[in-house]
Amino acid sequence: MNKFFLLITGILLTLNINAQDPQFSQFYSHNLYLNPAFTGSHQMGRVGVIYRSQWPSINATFESYSAYFDGYIEKYYSSVGLMIQRDREGLSGLTSTSINALYSYELYLNDNLVFRPGVDIGYVIRGVNFTELTFGDQFDQNGFISQETAESLNTGDNVNYFDVGLGGLLYSSNFFIGLSAHHLTTPDQSILGDETSRLPVKMSVHGGYVLPFATNRTGRERNITPTFQYKRQGSFQQLDIGTYATLEPLVLGVWYRGLPIQGDGGINLTESIVGLVGLMPNENLRIGYSFDFTMSKVGLDAGGAHEITINYLFKMRDHPYRPPRSVMSVPCPNF
Repeated sequence: MNKFFLLITGILLTLNINAQDPQFSQFYSHNLYLNPAFTGSHQMGRVGVIYRSQWPSINATFESYSAYFDGYIEKYYSSVGLMIQRDREGLSGLTSTSINALYSYELYLNDNLVFRPGVDIGYVIRGVNFTELTFGDQFDQNGFISQETAESLNTGDNVNYFDVGLGGLLYSSNFFIGLSAHHLTTPDQSILGDETSRLPVKMSVHGGYVLPFATNRTGRERNITPTFQYKRQGSFQQLDIGTYATLEPLVLGVWYRGLPIQGDGGINLTESIVGLVGLMPNENLRIGYSFDFTMSKVGLDAGGAHEITINYLFKMRDHPYRPPRSVMSVPCPNF
């Protein structure tokens, strides 16, 4: 019975006016979703995919799939990108499919400091399969009975809307800090027809600092990168803070998600502890796996969250006088 109420609560939260965006644990690997200013920040071409499965042990699994491309156009100090994403909640069949075009510009403030503004313009299709839901009139005193519901919620329509986001990124060879704002138009995402459900603006502040701790004759990376992200959307707020250890070809990461305070009624606002293992088999390919150890009341019985990322970097053009990629690119973790 507790699991039943958990599932119903999840549906209500999903359909609520204060619904939140899906999130990714490897947010610096999927940095186009985090901030459009990251577009082309590798100074190379990049293609990638990411898959996330949250709470796979219960019927209310949340799944997100994303594929993306971005590249740097050296002649114009500009970068362009394209991102396609689909999110699905398993119990109700609530789906959201988006396609986003991204652009950023590279502005050198001096020899060691760069600023990148970015913009993200997207189109979203959102819908739900109400036939997968169970309503009160389908239960009697003995439990579930097989009968049709008198509810008439299934309009058979999707809601479509445009979306806009902006971001900025300031960085040098060893630090970066960024600010992004998504859903600036607060689009109406209601799928119930007569009701209005505005998507709140999502704000994010994020950054990191690279601390080299060793060098070797092979030139492989050896560093520790403390990172953070604070985001707020409507009444929801969250902090991600942790560190990456790069021992090329291996990357290890651990970080905390939640708020280190108590909420109303003494509720623990710690959401999870995230662990990451990444592999860089060569200078172009990055593969990462992370797992969320759920610390909230949902607990590990729900299955935590699994996330897999794959990124591949490639040259957009040959340039014999081009500086090393590590000098020009954002010193952001690859996972």
